[in-house]
Amino acid sequence: MKIGFLTPEFPHPKFGHSGGIGTSILNLSKGLSQLGNQVSIFVYGQSEDEVFEEDGITFYRIKNVKIKGLSLFFTQKKVQKLVNSLVKKNQLDLLESPDWTGFSSNIKAKCPLVVKLHGSDTYFCHLDKRPVKFKNKYNEKKALKNADAIASVSEYTANVTRELFDLDRKIEVIPNSIDLKQFSAIDSNSDHIILYFGTLIRKKGLLELPLIFNEVYKQNQEAKLVLVGKDTPDVLSGNDSTWTIMQKLFDTKALENVTYLGSVSYDKIKTLISNATLCVFPTFAEALPVSWIESMAMEKPVVASNIGWAKEIIEDGKEGYLVDPKSHHEFAEKINKLLLDKELSLKFGKASRAKVILKFSLEVVANQNVDFYKKVLSNWHR
Repeated sequence: MKIGFLTPEFPHPKFGHSGGIGTSILNLSKGLSQLGNQVSIFVYGQSEDEVFEEDGITFYRIKNVKIKGLSLFFTQKKVQKLVNSLVKKNQLDLLESPDWTGFSSNIKAKCPLVVKLHGSDTYFCHLDKRPVKFKNKYNEKKALKNADAIASVSEYTANVTRELFDLDRKIEVIPNSIDLKQFSAIDSNSDHIILYFGTLIRKKGLLELPLIFNEVYKQNQEAKLVLVGKDTPDVLSGNDSTWTIMQKLFDTKALENVTYLGSVSYDKIKTLISNATLCVFPTFAEALPVSWIESMAMEKPVVASNIGWAKEIIEDGKEGYLVDPKSHHEFAEKINKLLLDKELSLKFGKASRAKVILKFSLEVVANQNVDFYKKVLSNWHR
């Protein structure tokens, strides 16, 4: 099969900053290529148009069209023209686009168009209890209605999206995946190190984490918190730095045991996970976070939010603990339990990797996607 992915981001030096959608597409494209499929990646919002090939994958950098008030529409039509020219040349069988801001809403492809739910702006605003821009919700709804098929990275995201957009149609659930060769278990002498990696932003529970760590530190002065990720402005307070707000929430002594490293390379993340005793994710808004799966693959126990999608990744008390991020004392208790009980921590870590091998490995998830794409193609008529 010849499969294309349309995306605003991709983790490659030529494409700038990338988040969860880009990482998810990177892993899936690797798995699909290994199964003998031909993969193309279309990245819009670029500074110039360019086509290049790397590791058997064809990349299209797409510069947005700049026309006041009509930039989005004409960029969509530019993508449509490119996609359809490749379909005509028999270089593309199916196109997948994320739900984020509904970029595919005005694209009429001459091949099946699948929308994958990684979490739309409407979805995240709902979880974050913020108003969504009318334009974004309109385009996201239109993109979903126009899609030939819809898939979702979690059952929770599928169910919430159905409600938010009043959708009455089948949504195939296929989780995110990771490359187990990239995230293998490494023996390390980590001691009392708690790692958070991801964006520093309110919706990921970063304003709860200082209050949680204060409780951890009261019981365990050896505990150290390492934070990794891009700092962002805080929408609700108007402060231009979430890290600045966080620092004021730590107790003075606890803050001495906190290290913020900022953004680091993808390879450095693996070293940091390896050096950690456990990973924490007190988030309020996700679809199916790859960061949790990466931690589990490296045999690290996870203490995370107990909201919706979480139970689709972690079984509470088996691979980690799931706790309400606002229950600071309970969250801290679970962290300290794992910091102080090496045997339990090791047991959870082994169970975590076993879960990833079974459910989230490249091979397993790529095959699920291939089966899904074949069904979509067999039901599609020009």
